[in-house]
Amino acid sequence: MRKVWRYLVLALIALAAFIFLNNTNLFAPALTGEPILLAHRGIAQRFDPVGVTNDTCTASRMLPPTHDYLENTIASMQASFEAGSDIVELDIHPTTDGQFAVFHDWTLDCRTNGRGVTREHSMADLKKLDIGYGYTADGGKTFPFRGKGVGLMPSLAEVLETFPVRRFLINVKSNDPEEGLKLAAFLNVLPPERRATLMAYGGDRPIAALRSAVSGVKTMSRRSLKACALRYIAYGWTGAMPDECRSTLVYVPINAAPWMWGWPNRFLKRMRSAGTAVFVIGPYHGGGHSTGMDSAEDLSRLPDNYNGGVLTDEIEKVAPWFQSRK
Repeated sequence: MRKVWRYLVLALIALAAFIFLNNTNLFAPALTGEPILLAHRGIAQRFDPVGVTNDTCTASRMLPPTHDYLENTIASMQASFEAGSDIVELDIHPTTDGQFAVFHDWTLDCRTNGRGVTREHSMADLKKLDIGYGYTADGGKTFPFRGKGVGLMPSLAEVLETFPVRRFLINVKSNDPEEGLKLAAFLNVLPPERRATLMAYGGDRPIAALRSAVSGVKTMSRRSLKACALRYIAYGWTGAMPDECRSTLVYVPINAAPWMWGWPNRFLKRMRSAGTAVFVIGPYHGGGHSTGMDSAEDLSRLPDNYNGGVLTDEIEKVAPWFQSRK
């Protein structure tokens, strides 16, 4: 019996040593290069996030504006790239005339002078709307962007034509698999090298349909992210990469990052070898809502020389923060 226990103890010690050596960064190559900055919605008007739900009209709780840009517009995207963004996230809705409108909300009533479900309109009609109509920072006393947003809602084709070599993350706002197939048809017309600059995320069903119908585009849904994370936590310490973690996107809350096997050097290397892009996001506190990496406190939690992705809602502040550290 003593021999059995001795062998068991030795086996446990050997296993612990293997896990440590296979995941420690003490012997891992140093990280080199710059972080990849992802601007969520481009440069946008900020709002009070307290108590926000999926039905909240965030334009009606805008904070006092510090710039003139509206999210999901060509001007906002241009300013984001000029500020230092490597990738801009945008939101899409299919239109009745076979295009994709770049706009955040499911309905038009909050931000615009239009009414109804966004996808139940043509792109031509959406172009006539004032997308700055509903923004107010004082409870409706003044509307600083009213009249300034007419014609500023772009189509996805217009965005890609305006920025032919820039990288974008496309957010599919529905859970309709047909939308995934429509987006796949749109993307499959593009040259492979252009598709390689695009990523997509959204509802489980459209993203599954998109992933099966188009190649060369990294995708992510809540289901795929959960599957990757759970399997990596279960056996990623071995160095084996779960299939669910291949050719995808992975969001890692900054407060959960240290719990990822091999964080940061080995973790990033493993994900990159699987063709997966990693983006650190703001702390997760439960309730399904996370923020971007927007404060110096959150950013300072990144490892020295971190060169993975960083998602932020305030690229105009975060990019200079990284520049100041050089």
